[in-house]
Amino acid sequence: MAKKKYDVQLYPKALKDIDEIYAYIALEKLAPENAKGQTDRIWNAIFSLNQYPEAHQDRLLGKYTGKGYKQLLVDNYVIIYKIDELNMVVYIVTVQYQGQKN
Repeated sequence: MAKKKYDVQLYPKALKDIDEIYAYIALEKLAPENAKGQTDRIWNAIFSLNQYPEAHQDRLLGKYTGKGYKQLLVDNYVIIYKIDELNMVVYIVTVQYQGQKN
């Protein structure tokens, strides 16, 4: 028997975050091809959370720490989400840039 898949839903903030990532790379960095590639990788990662979202690491930094949030890293970005096990929904809360720390 196949495992039931989760419904993946994005908060408006997460959608805005992805739009801003695209705009930054396409307009500020003048690299629209790179912007599409980056956001495609983010979208693919988001949609992959419909199976085994619990397999990713707990969020251990920032304001989402210790409140049941999980994270998925994609290149230099982190997708922060929460799982509603009862209703089988993964809520994508935000997508943040994780710059190199000096």
